[in-house]
Amino acid sequence: MEVETILAKNIDAVGEKAAYDTACKRLLANKIILAWIMKSCIEEYKDLTVEEIAESYIEGEPQIANAAVHQDEGEQIRGSQTEDSTIREGTVTYDIRFYAIAPHTEEPIELIINVEAQNDFYPGYPIVKRGIYYCSRMISSQYGIEFADSRYEKIKKVYSIWVCANPPQYRENTINRYLVQEEQLVGNVVEKKENYDLLTAVIICLGHSGDDKYTGILKLLDVLLSSETESEEKKRILQSDFDIKMTKTLESEVQTMCNLSKGVEARGIEKGIEKGIEKGILASVKNLMNSMGWSAERAMDALNIPDAERSKYTVMLKGK
Repeated sequence: MEVETILAKNIDAVGEKAAYDTACKRLLANKIILAWIMKSCIEEYKDLTVEEIAESYIEGEPQIANAAVHQDEGEQIRGSQTEDSTIREGTVTYDIRFYAIAPHTEEPIELIINVEAQNDFYPGYPIVKRGIYYCSRMISSQYGIEFADSRYEKIKKVYSIWVCANPPQYRENTINRYLVQEEQLVGNVVEKKENYDLLTAVIICLGHSGDDKYTGILKLLDVLLSSETESEEKKRILQSDFDIKMTKTLESEVQTMCNLSKGVEARGIEKGIEKGIEKGILASVKNLMNSMGWSAERAMDALNIPDAERSKYTVMLKGK
């Protein structure tokens, strides 16, 4: 029964975390929020207003990760695809992915833009490498959809933008952009930029107030994704500082994320307490073994440790 209880808690925690992550993505996928990100991070939109971008340049409704479409098996859903799979390279699921029209071009040029929310800045690899990989996959997945055979001139430019909520201190309140640039090694030949400027990764690292860089998109996203700021305060800041009108949908999503963040935080505290208790019990077992010369079994008898938990502490003692 105790094992079932622990499993149930873990399932609840995973469920709450997944719901919280989805709520974050839904917030970021609002057109007005994406427009702020695009104006702040994407060269093509820097001279447009946020309102212009949201109303005229984002195609359709940005899609949040949920639908599986297998690239190697034929049809893909244009404009709503958040996952692509290949037999050789596996599956990539994008948090948010959408098409946008590039402004000030002779003919309509579409961009494919991916936005990712990332809590762990050190997941075992550099985030920027994953960003470049996502860009590469968004280009290769265009084959058979945006272009075929050798029609490489039809490849659409892609962006992968990463919003990192918990970066190390030295990266706080920074935005870095990584792109392909031309370098003349011999001679002065200049290629048209649109022929090679096809992928860009952007890393947005959020921070805290009190920094002179804590403004614009950095402040907006920090307030939006904060688990500490109450929903009413979030709505006030979005309206007063960023002139973002609270639609019923946006207001509801802000409230939902705030409610879920409290559940995730409570689960985290509970898990931390459980870990602390485990460490305390393990230390007591070790003390009795060392001071009394007892075996591990006798020490656990003295501490009335339930039989169901003893194997766990035996393994922990061996690991020391």
